[in-house]
Amino acid sequence: MAHIVAEPCIKCKYTDCVAVCPVDCFHEGMNFLVIDPETCIDCALCPPECPTEAIFAEEDLPEKWHDFIEINARFAQEWPVIDTQKDPMEGADEAAKEESKKDQLDPRPFGG
Repeated sequence: MAHIVAEPCIKCKYTDCVAVCPVDCFHEGMNFLVIDPETCIDCALCPPECPTEAIFAEEDLPEKWHDFIEINARFAQEWPVIDTQKDPMEGADEAAKEESKKDQLDPRPFGG
């Protein structure tokens, strides 16, 4: 089982998780990160690093975010790998408090 990045990451993109990943399984979109389920080794190093609590083991993913399993798998194939930590998005602290922001997920790859 892989870990999944869920809705709280949208418009935040804190990358503390990227810094601890031993296998570079994170991929970057314009306003969201995903985990490649084929690369993730389920080491569980990333969830405690996420300030928005957006990363879950697949079996622990809240039901309301189950569609993020497919979202992570799909965008991991389209977006570039991110393997270094960088600053979060402008306004990330405010965006972290928002709920129901799935409709704000930008499907474009970072830099695309």
